[in-house]
Amino acid sequence: MFSHVMLGSNDIERSKKFYDALFATLGGNPAITDDKGRLIYMHNGGLFLVTKPIDGETACHANGGTIGFAAENPEQADAWHAAGIEAGGTAIEDPPGVREGAGMKLYLAYLRDPDGNKICAMHRMG
Repeated sequence: MFSHVMLGSNDIERSKKFYDALFATLGGNPAITDDKGRLIYMHNGGLFLVTKPIDGETACHANGGTIGFAAENPEQADAWHAAGIEAGGTAIEDPPGVREGAGMKLYLAYLRDPDGNKICAMHRMG
């Protein structure tokens, strides 16, 4: 359904430090930086990019939006969350843990990145 996800950032170096730390916990590589200064992460068939806004305006986060990253297990989601806090993110919502509803059991860990974007590590439990 999706080809890629791209977020805006006001500080690409800060974002690189943050997202490199997160992707390392998921088994991904550090960002590739293209000739336009965009960060490109490729992992498990997904493409995630971070860029300064092309219109020259300030990057801002989407109210109500969340970008989710797949975790293989709860321990990986916890490592992702801890790495994000260590790299300048902010813990939000409930602490990482199991959430149940609508017949689903999920392990979720939420953060705001340094630019205020809401992100989540999610593991679907059996």
